[in-house]
Amino acid sequence: MRDRELTERRLDEAAEITALLRDLLIVRRAEERLSAMFADGEVPGFIHLSIGQEAVSVGVMRALRVEDTLASTHRGHGHAIAKGMPLEGFFSELLAKNEGLCRGRGGSMHVADMSVGMLGANGIVGAGLSIALGSALAHKTLGRNAVAVAFFGDGALAEGLVHECMNLAALWKLPLLFVCENNGWGEFRPTSQQLAFALGDLASAYRIPHRIVDGNDVVAVAEAAEAVVRSIRKGEGPAVLECMTVRVRGHFEGDAQKYRDQAELDAMTERDPIRVVCERLAACGVNDTDLDGLTREVDAVIEAAVAAARRGTDPDPVAARHDVYTDGAAA
Repeated sequence: MRDRELTERRLDEAAEITALLRDLLIVRRAEERLSAMFADGEVPGFIHLSIGQEAVSVGVMRALRVEDTLASTHRGHGHAIAKGMPLEGFFSELLAKNEGLCRGRGGSMHVADMSVGMLGANGIVGAGLSIALGSALAHKTLGRNAVAVAFFGDGALAEGLVHECMNLAALWKLPLLFVCENNGWGEFRPTSQQLAFALGDLASAYRIPHRIVDGNDVVAVAEAAEAVVRSIRKGEGPAVLECMTVRVRGHFEGDAQKYRDQAELDAMTERDPIRVVCERLAACGVNDTDLDGLTREVDAVIEAAVAAARRGTDPDPVAARHDVYTDGAAA
């Protein structure tokens, strides 16, 4: 009886981790596809990829509900996809198609989907914090049992808005989760050369609970996020979750990263989130062969979404002023 219970528990654990791996693969494959399309000139504007940081997006979203909201960063594809944004609409948006989630007007750095609580990526460093703060205030004012999440990188910690939002969130005891994706870089310089303080000390100054986690281990992130989100839902006020991760790609796609040490770049594969979760699955008895079908399934989903986006229609240039200006005659 005990052996059967252990086997069932092991199978349940393997199933849960496999589901996390699937989400990781979707984010990774989507961004790898975007990288190739950008190199071919299909994607207009700049894109900033979160390759290597997928465990943060997937792990945090596992603790959220549909009614929960989030505000993202310029590196927000993973947040959007993991929150449930439809892939076809996502790719259509980045290809500036009329079928895009924002009708092609937002693109990579401003993609949003209110139906899944994605309040938008943001091209301004740290600007999503105040949007998430406002959403958290709305949740509390309207009596919703919902949580708002503010994603930001360690490069944003020198922004005054970080301090203002933490102060108000603590003062008003708002249901706001601050998620710092600490990849050690602020654009082209290590954040160790830009910051004179640690995030934990800053959180402590505002009496906000701070928790640090391995941001490349999706299981660890999911467990930590579940714990802090649970406390926020109980009305205990804001919390900070600092996820230590790595930025594999450059600040923007096409950045040659000549300012980084090659040894650092070479070592990144050791802590690749997909490798880490596959090691966990191996410990549960799942081998590489068992995962081949999952990889093929994810690839098929991505390719179908890309194909649908490519069939989309280009927006009418005349419509570009819509939702920006009002009709003077009607006013």
